[in-house]
Amino acid sequence: MNDKKGFTLIELLVVITIIGLLATVVLVSLNTARMKARDVRRVADLRQVALALEFYYDDSSDMSYPGISGSNQWGDADSGMTKALQDNNYISSVPHDPGTNTYQYWVAPGNQSHVLKATLEDPDNPALDDDTDNPSSGGTVFGCDCDDPAYCIRI
Repeated sequence: MNDKKGFTLIELLVVITIIGLLATVVLVSLNTARMKARDVRRVADLRQVALALEFYYDDSSDMSYPGISGSNQWGDADSGMTKALQDNNYISSVPHDPGTNTYQYWVAPGNQSHVLKATLEDPDNPALDDDTDNPSSGGTVFGCDCDDPAYCIRI
C-alpha cells in the first residue's frame, strides 16, 4: 500500500475553479456598488453647488446667477460659475464628476434661473424620479438636455 498523503491534480483544479468563480461574483458586486457610490456623489455634488449658487444669488446686488446664458458654464475657470463661487468663498472648490462624464451649469436668459446637470450611470436610480425633466420641450431646459439618465436640478 502507498501511504503518501496529498491532493490529486483533479482536486486542486476543482478548488481553483471554485475560488475563481467566487472571485468573479465578488468583483461584479463591487462594480455595482462603485457605480451606485459614484451616482450618490454626483447627486450630492449638484445639491452642494445649488446651495452655493443660492447663497451667491441672495448676496448679489442685481439678484442674478453668475455666468452667460445659453452655454455650459461649469468648467469655465476664468468667468462664470466656478470663479464666482470660489472668489466669494461660497464653495472651497467646485466638484468634478467622479467618472468620465462632466457636470453642466446652464443659465436662463436674464440670469434669473439655472440648471445643474450630471449624467448618472444607473438609469433606474430613484433620484431620477425627483429631478427636473421637461417633456414639453423634449427634455431640454435652457439648452440643457435633461432626459434621463441625466439628473438635473433647476432653480
